[in-house]
Amino acid sequence: MNNTPDMAGPPPWHLGRLAGFDTETTGVDVETDRIVTACIVEVGGAHPALPANWLLNPGVDIPEAASAVHGISTEKAKTDGQDAAEGITEIVAALTQIVLAGTPLVIMNAPFDLTLLDREARRYGVQPLTEVVGRSLRVVDPRVIDKALDMYRPGKRTLTDLCRHYQVKLEGAHSADGDATAACRVAWRLGQEYPKLAALSLDELHAQQAEWHAAWAADFQKHLRGKGETDAVIDGSWPLRPVGGSS
Repeated sequence: MNNTPDMAGPPPWHLGRLAGFDTETTGVDVETDRIVTACIVEVGGAHPALPANWLLNPGVDIPEAASAVHGISTEKAKTDGQDAAEGITEIVAALTQIVLAGTPLVIMNAPFDLTLLDREARRYGVQPLTEVVGRSLRVVDPRVIDKALDMYRPGKRTLTDLCRHYQVKLEGAHSADGDATAACRVAWRLGQEYPKLAALSLDELHAQQAEWHAAWAADFQKHLRGKGETDAVIDGSWPLRPVGGSS
């Protein structure tokens, strides 16, 4: 029996299995808008991609502006969509399995999608993800990482912009499955681009992103107030906005 300890340890977080999560919605207000489509896709780790998709009937009309982005009309959601409460229950359950398995959850702009999912769960009496998994939640947010590590690069930081900058293929932009897959590809590229980032444990990376986002929010709020927007408030919470927090 070999009693020599294994010094290799686990592979860097970006080289194992990643799970992308993305939603398309009725709008951009996490407190009141609804999920229309959602995707969880597991990629990497020398295994085939494993996507799961949901089309929900949100129970409200989908504004034309939102339909123009993701292509789902109110009529289609009513005709083909799953009952929202049932779908939200399934999404939370699927994410719970992934989180408890220790798989990094890749979410572009996590405070939007995770907060919206949290509010949907509460709306339908479903136990929210964070209450189920507790401190096991580990998120990789390409938007937060990119802004922190390349803060002076000009231009926007949308998923499309990040895909272009990091030379990642984006298929089906503004569809939940296309965006979730692309976010995982960007996360992998970030790990390749920045060795110090790849060297962080998943726990360290999660904590670091919370610090980065809080610092960015404080700085941006200060910038806005310096330009005369004295009431500007930028929420520094990450990866989820607390219930009753700022909008």
